[in-house]
Amino acid sequence: MESLPRLSFVSCIALLAYFAFLASAEHHVRQFVIAPRPVTRLCRTHQSITVNGQFPGPTLEVRNGDSVAITVINRARYNISIHWHGLRQMRNPWADGPEYITQCPIRPGQSYTYKFTIEDQEGTLWWHAHSRWLRATVYGALIIYPRLGSPYPFVMPKRDIPILLGEWWDRNPMDVLRQAQFTGAAANVSDAYTINGQPGDLYRCSRAGTMRFPIFPGETTVQLRVINAGMNQELFFSVANHQLTVVETDSAYTKPFTTNVIMLGPGQTTNVLITANQRPGRYYMAARAYNSANAPFDNTTTTAILQYVNAPTRRGRGRGRGQMAPVFPVLPGFNDTATATAFTNRLRYWKRAPVPQQIDENLFFTVGLGLINCANPNSPRCQGPNGTRFAASINNMSFVLPRRNSVMQAYYQGMPGIFTTDFPPVPPVQFDYTGNVSRALWQPIKGTKAYKLKYRANVQIVLQDTSIVTPENHPMHLHGYQFYVVGSGFGNFNPRTDPARFNLFDPPERNTIGTPPGGWVAIRFVADNPGAWFMHCHIDSHLGWGLAMVFLVENGRGRLQSVQAPPLDLPRC
Repeated sequence: MESLPRLSFVSCIALLAYFAFLASAEHHVRQFVIAPRPVTRLCRTHQSITVNGQFPGPTLEVRNGDSVAITVINRARYNISIHWHGLRQMRNPWADGPEYITQCPIRPGQSYTYKFTIEDQEGTLWWHAHSRWLRATVYGALIIYPRLGSPYPFVMPKRDIPILLGEWWDRNPMDVLRQAQFTGAAANVSDAYTINGQPGDLYRCSRAGTMRFPIFPGETTVQLRVINAGMNQELFFSVANHQLTVVETDSAYTKPFTTNVIMLGPGQTTNVLITANQRPGRYYMAARAYNSANAPFDNTTTTAILQYVNAPTRRGRGRGRGQMAPVFPVLPGFNDTATATAFTNRLRYWKRAPVPQQIDENLFFTVGLGLINCANPNSPRCQGPNGTRFAASINNMSFVLPRRNSVMQAYYQGMPGIFTTDFPPVPPVQFDYTGNVSRALWQPIKGTKAYKLKYRANVQIVLQDTSIVTPENHPMHLHGYQFYVVGSGFGNFNPRTDPARFNLFDPPERNTIGTPPGGWVAIRFVADNPGAWFMHCHIDSHLGWGLAMVFLVENGRGRLQSVQAPPLDLPRC
């Protein structure tokens, strides 16, 4: 009997702690108005699709444990949906956002409220349109701070600076996409890269808008939250004369290490700390392409300026007087795979990672490009290589978005005819994936196929690049999940010898990972989030060509292991 008061006291303490947590969590209510507005870049003004009149869009700042309700009002002329890139959306695929996967798009004149809770996540993520090429201008940062009283596992930054890397076309990006869809050829490359929406000093009519970030001499631990929001290009990023200390990737902390340059694929984020320990002056931040494919690319460089507040001015009169010219960083060559690989290989989870050890689902996915043969080669609609149309696939399946309903809605409602569940777990034909591939294997099969996973299955996927058309780094993004990158290498994956080299102790945790060009990467995760979850290449040209598939994760037992009911305002097709 004497133990009862003690148990009651412990319970009271637990309840008090729980209520204190609830009291500290905030509920954020926002509106995102999607509408065109004039945006001038490279000497020309375009009616660009924006959010709340801003380009890039507004930064969302929340804490771990907060809840969010964002009403998206579509006043543009295109259908749209918004994806909260990297948010797990536990049991809530209805808020994930990819059109025709978890929802039908929001039509012009309509609205939809995304409601979600931040559950055990913190760090740098981002949001963007997930409807064709609208994300070229519809994107913004999503910053999740630790719960009040919870420290970072590194020195507390004095200040945060979001750095959003993007791509800019000197025409309507939707027209660029439409032309490529008609001809079957590759889309025109971008005309500029941008930092926080501005191209920088090296482009025409851009110097006045170049982003400038003031910094104080001796200021320590300024955190740059770097996001590659670009459409189709991996990017190198560096700051002249300043070391970058990497502390986080894709909202997962890493063991800190210093470097002069980082590489980010589209969709990836990297947090770095810098210290103002250089001679007072002006220093360029710069980003330019890492291009691993034998394909055209935008070979320009975007810049912003890290400016010490006491930087000296140039002496003289007239044009000779003014600010000193910024120092330029040393960036790798556009095809420097060695530097990109060395950076990626240094990433480690910040502590021992809970990596699945015993595997229930062992999947092998070939990822790469392909070509569709035409009955009338070299016609206006067959302007790809040798009179074909470009395609892309996983395991020779080129994904086609449904139109009558979304995959998740059809799955939840038991509606037939929208998708099938026979996505192949391995390639239908084995071949020398990175060798000289027979042209008979270049044409994929089109379809809307998903792969089912049991709740809480331990999953391993080996993503194998192919040399069909060209080997390439494909940044593969998995919605609804974070995963551990347990191994990678060049050439064909060897299932007998390569697993012995897997890092099962502290592999980096990510939501987007690039396949080494002409190589493979292995990931592991626990399928603990029921719903329909998109996996696709985050190069939007490749996504449109079909480099995608869907996982259907089954419900577990009871309400807390099952998909929640869809909201009443979920858009209809």
